[in-house]
Amino acid sequence: MPAIKRSAVYPRLTVYSQENFRGRRRIYRGNLGFADVDTVLTGIESLRFFSLNPGATLVLFDRSSFRDNFVILRGNRSIRELDDILRRGDVESLISTNQRLTAAQVRAIQRKGTLPAGYRLL
Repeated sequence: MPAIKRSAVYPRLTVYSQENFRGRRRIYRGNLGFADVDTVLTGIESLRFFSLNPGATLVLFDRSSFRDNFVILRGNRSIRELDDILRRGDVESLISTNQRLTAAQVRAIQRKGTLPAGYRLL
């Protein structure tokens, strides 16, 4: 019998309900966006973002539906406390992708309020 091949899908985003990678957790894979992080584990307090691609992008927004201020992070990240990332408040929405998103592409997502083709909206 032939061996079963497993294919990993990146990036891998692990989210936690408490700071310092504690509490309940969920793992998501592939290009996706959370329009409202409060719908996941009743809020995401910490996360780990992993990809083999150094250009993989994590975008954090301080408003739901990918609006207002944002920060772009590239490569692997472990964030113990999401509240420390944005100056003006909590992370309310985010995008996780194995692609290199530019600031112009992120602003286009903001204007349209929708993710590009091939992304899952959660």
